[in-house]
Amino acid sequence: MIGEKTLKRNAISLFSSSGIGDLGLKANDITTIIGCDILPERMNLFQHNYPEAKCFCGNIWDEKKKIIDYYRSIYKEEPFLILATPPCQGMSSNGMGKMLSDYRKGLRPKMDERNRLIIPAIEIIKALKPEWVILENVTNMVNTLIFDENEELINIIDYIMRELGKDYFGKPVAIDTADYGIPQHRKRLVTVLSRNEHAKKQYLKNGSLFPEATQPWITLREAIGNLPSLRAEKGKNKATGYDGLHKVPLLDAKKLFWIDNTPEGASAFNNQCVNPACRFQGNKIHGASHDKNGINKLHTDTPLYCEKCGALLPRPWVEDKKTGEKRLMKGFVSAYKRMNWDEPASTLTQNFQYACSDNKLHPDQSRVLSLYEGLIIQSIASYPFSFTIDGKLVSDGLIRDTIGESFPPRITDLICKHIIELSK
Repeated sequence: MIGEKTLKRNAISLFSSSGIGDLGLKANDITTIIGCDILPERMNLFQHNYPEAKCFCGNIWDEKKKIIDYYRSIYKEEPFLILATPPCQGMSSNGMGKMLSDYRKGLRPKMDERNRLIIPAIEIIKALKPEWVILENVTNMVNTLIFDENEELINIIDYIMRELGKDYFGKPVAIDTADYGIPQHRKRLVTVLSRNEHAKKQYLKNGSLFPEATQPWITLREAIGNLPSLRAEKGKNKATGYDGLHKVPLLDAKKLFWIDNTPEGASAFNNQCVNPACRFQGNKIHGASHDKNGINKLHTDTPLYCEKCGALLPRPWVEDKKTGEKRLMKGFVSAYKRMNWDEPASTLTQNFQYACSDNKLHPDQSRVLSLYEGLIIQSIASYPFSFTIDGKLVSDGLIRDTIGESFPPRITDLICKHIIELSK
C-alpha cells in the first residue's frame, strides 16, 4: 500500500469532542491517529492537541466510509483501540415501556435519532477490527431502545453485543468515577470489549476487563480547598496572579443575597429568616412529592416571606415587572445548592457554571465553580492539554462545554494501563 505506516499502538476516536478522553490514551503511548466529531470548534481544538491525527468533521453517518477508507489506505495493521463516546442526551429510560407497547401494537414510537449514532460507530468497528473497544455513555444506556438497520426495535446494548459478540468478549460496567480517584460523582456505563487471546483468559477467570476501583474518595476540600478565594461580583471574580481560568461568572445582587445566606450542602430554597430582629428558623422548607397519579410535583405552598415576622426570605424569587410582586421561583431543592467540602463534587455538566444548575455552588464561597476547578475535578488538569489556538485562548463557553461533556481522562488512563497489562 502507498504510504504504509507501522505504529505499535494506534487508536481511532469517535465522537471525539475536543479530545479529552484521548489524553488517557496518550498517557499510555497510544497514538490517536483519527478523530471524528460533528462540531467544528471541538474538532479544531482536537486537531490542535493531536496534530498527528487525521480529523473528520461531520455527521458520523456521512464520515463512516471516509474513515474506513482512509485507515485502510494508510495503515496495514488493525487498530489497537477504538474509543467511542456517543452523545448521551437521548439516552433515557423514560417512556421505554410505552415505546415497546406502541411498537408491539404496530405503531412506530417517537425515538431520539441521536441514539442511532451507535450504528455507524459499530460498523466502523466491524470493518477495522480493533483489538480493543471502549464505549462510554450514561448508565441509562442499558435501558435505551433504537431502531436497527432493519427498522427493528432493539435494546442498544443487545444491539452492540449482537453485532460484536461473535468476535469480541466483554460487558458493560456501571461505574462512579469517584471510585477511581476523581473528585466527582459521575455515574457512567463503560463497555470494554476485546478479541485479545491473552486478555480472554483473564476475562474468563475474573469476569471483567475493567480495572478495580481505587479508594478512598478524593473530596472537594482535598481537590480545590487551597485555591484562591473568589466571589461572583465585579473585581472579585478573578484571581490576580493565578491561573487565568480561575475565574467565575458574575451574579446579580439578588442571587448573591440568596447564596450568601445558603449553608454548605443546602439549597437557597430552604433558607430561613435573616431579619436580625427575628431570625426564625422554622419556615417551611421547599421540596416535592408524588401526587395521586405518581407524578413528582413541586410544593406550591413554600413561603417566600417569613411565617413569623413577614420579612422577605433569601429564597430564589421572580418579580412581576409591572406590579413588583415577588413569588417563589419554580425549581427543585437541587437548584441554587451548595456542594459539600468533604465529599466529591456532584456531576459536572455543560451547565456547571450556572448557579441554578443542580448542586453546583461552591461549598462556602458565593459563586459557582471556576473553569480551573472544573479542569481539576474532571481530572483534565493532570494531563497536558492546551486551550490556546494560534496564541489565542478559546472562548469560555467552549472550555466549559469541553469540561462538561468529556470522558474524564483518568478513567481512560486507568483502562488503558489495565488492558495493556491484560494484552501481555
